[in-house]
Amino acid sequence: MSAQLARAAALRCLSGNDQVWRDLPLKRRNRLCAGLHPRPLAVLLMMKVTYLKVPKPRRATANDLPGPIATARLDRRTKDLTKRMLPGEIAIIDHVDLDRMAAHALIERQVAAVVNAAPSISGRYPNLGPQIIIEAGIPLVDDVGQDVFVKVAEGDVVRLDGDTLYAHGQVIAKGAVQTEESVAAAMAEAKAGIAVQLEAFVANTMEYLKRERELLLDGVGVPELTTRLEGRHVLVVIRGYQYREDLAVLRPYIREFRPVMLGVDGGADALLEAGYVPDIIVGDMDSVSDTALACGAEIVVHAYRDGRAPGLQRVQDMGLASVVFPAAGTSEDIALLLADDLGASLIVAVGTHYTLTEFLDKGRSGGSSTWLTRLRVGSKLVEPKGVSRLYQSRISGWWLLAMVLAAFVALLAAARSSFAAHAMFEYVRAQFDTFLYWLTGLF
Repeated sequence: MSAQLARAAALRCLSGNDQVWRDLPLKRRNRLCAGLHPRPLAVLLMMKVTYLKVPKPRRATANDLPGPIATARLDRRTKDLTKRMLPGEIAIIDHVDLDRMAAHALIERQVAAVVNAAPSISGRYPNLGPQIIIEAGIPLVDDVGQDVFVKVAEGDVVRLDGDTLYAHGQVIAKGAVQTEESVAAAMAEAKAGIAVQLEAFVANTMEYLKRERELLLDGVGVPELTTRLEGRHVLVVIRGYQYREDLAVLRPYIREFRPVMLGVDGGADALLEAGYVPDIIVGDMDSVSDTALACGAEIVVHAYRDGRAPGLQRVQDMGLASVVFPAAGTSEDIALLLADDLGASLIVAVGTHYTLTEFLDKGRSGGSSTWLTRLRVGSKLVEPKGVSRLYQSRISGWWLLAMVLAAFVALLAAARSSFAAHAMFEYVRAQFDTFLYWLTGLF
């Protein structure tokens, strides 16, 4: 090997690995390194190690940036958005006065953050949605503006850092970060607006009473059904507040009384989820699944007063029979009116609205119709928790045990007085004695 090649290999060694250099004897490598530079070999080797340990500059990646980074899902109707949400995604909504039901739906979908184009607390009344979101540990940014629906498309990867939403490396929108303190302060201010909302609520109630007086007082317009409700208990299920807990509480009651199962839109899916099959489905068919519609239940399509029924086409496309119920109230209202007018002896409502805050939480005048409907059927209407407090099984466990023991004693007495039973007992005793004799013979 020539000296030039050896020197070239030594130079390459100082900046990397070389097979030719590794093949040289150790003494030869030391002499070559000493001849390359006046500094000692140890210094040269130290320079090489230092060079190798110096980190190279690295470009920043998305994972290095602060804030959650996830796929964006957008919809101006929170109810429709939650049907498409996947865990870990960022929900972009347009929901003034975020209500409790919408908040629970977002939490169930395990969203990474919530960005609201509108104020989550407008001050009209103390709505509970933002507080529930914050307590669940989900970031909530409010009032980012309507442009977010133009600048962000469904499926875009976005990043939320504090009050700022980023997409495509640019600032898309800015809003106000809601915290426990800010929500508490906004709720305190909103309590002052209840009086104004109550006045509007009463005005809407009187307007609804004028329009639907015949339906509320005389039951005019209620369709006939093939399912018999006369003299029976009816369980009306709305997929609303704490419907899962209410259905769990009612299991003993359902098992004993076998009430008619009436699901209001998504309430039919709630019944299927709990292991029950709905007998009747009422609603405008915007939030009930095809599986529930095809379960064999009788279908009542909620229509407007002018006869328009947007959900009727969907039912007809599935080849299912249905009846139309024109009314100005909500689907929850007509379900209660239907059960009452067709002769139900008791109506147990799951997931419905009870308090003033819950009525206002609906964010529309429909709360007035619900309040009047509850007055109309109030003598029959019972909430699930009331059923659980008042209802007890008509046969307790101790009585059932006593009945079983009494039946066993009666059976033994009858067997003792019967010749055939006496012969059977003698045969069994003889076989048992034979078995004991065989068993003792083994030892």
